[in-house]
Amino acid sequence: MTESGVRPPLALTMGEPAGIGGEIALKAWAEARAKAGAARADGAVPPFVLLDDPARLEALATRLGLPVPVKAVGSMAEGAALFGAALPVLPQPLAVPVTPGRPDPANGAAVIASIDRAVELVRRGEASAVVTNPIQKSALYAAGFRHPGHTEYLAHLAGLTEEPVMMLAAQDLRVVPVTIHVSVRDAVPLVTREAILHAGRVTAAALARDFGIARPRLAVAALNPHAGEGGAMGREEIDIIAPAVADLRAEGIDAVGPKPADTLFHAAARRGYDAALCMYHDQALIPLKTIDFDTGVNITLGLPFVRTSPDHGTALDIAGTGKAGASSLIAALTTAEAMAARRRA
Repeated sequence: MTESGVRPPLALTMGEPAGIGGEIALKAWAEARAKAGAARADGAVPPFVLLDDPARLEALATRLGLPVPVKAVGSMAEGAALFGAALPVLPQPLAVPVTPGRPDPANGAAVIASIDRAVELVRRGEASAVVTNPIQKSALYAAGFRHPGHTEYLAHLAGLTEEPVMMLAAQDLRVVPVTIHVSVRDAVPLVTREAILHAGRVTAAALARDFGIARPRLAVAALNPHAGEGGAMGREEIDIIAPAVADLRAEGIDAVGPKPADTLFHAAARRGYDAALCMYHDQALIPLKTIDFDTGVNITLGLPFVRTSPDHGTALDIAGTGKAGASSLIAALTTAEAMAARRRA
């Protein structure tokens, strides 16, 4: 809480300015405004301040015919006070004009600065959490960015000494990939007993701290088909995954597995755990995006601050057309506020 007793707003980064980040931020504020007269309820859009270029947002709102007033502010507190009347924006000027669908590396420095500033605001207590709009990594790489993605960069800013843990959440499914932004070929040797232990420990702690689950239940997926068929289709389950599950259980964490991935995500199976540890990126994301493509949320676990993001990309193919939906961003905002509230409690 601030000295006035008001919760700090969320800090929302600009993301790739040539993508849909600006559009969905405008639409999320419009959604918040539409519900402003109703009593606060689960799913209501919490106050946020966007770190972006006000002039480009005004032009975008006009282009898309969105009746969203945009107002530059000098602080998060000013933004919180203004949120009911206009979309508050902490100015982050861009180097060159934006063409929707065409990222320009010249704006990469502003995109990165938006992330840096959001993290600094939450660490100073001026923001309650960081919510990040999608970035275009190829444009940032051309601008000198040297991290695989948002998750790894935020871990760097936080000074983490261990690998970050990424959770994806939607409806009644939470998944955690043990290996993240690497190819399938490179992921297999990275599936180690230590990596599974780290992901399990961080996930269990986050479920208790940030989601209010007193005794989290983890299901650990197998790497190979049919959990390796007793070693006939690979020994990773016998030599790596099962020992890691035993280690987690010895530490008091309710973990089961390795479970065949092809039977882990149907409705009845999902009722048996609070999060599934998966061995590689697509093993986690395919079921989640199939079950709920529109409102998935990306959450970085183990940070000293709350960070969420929409679980979709920059959608350059529809940028500037007005077709982008804000459902995933709204879910990211509401999830971030709920997590931050639990940490405050």
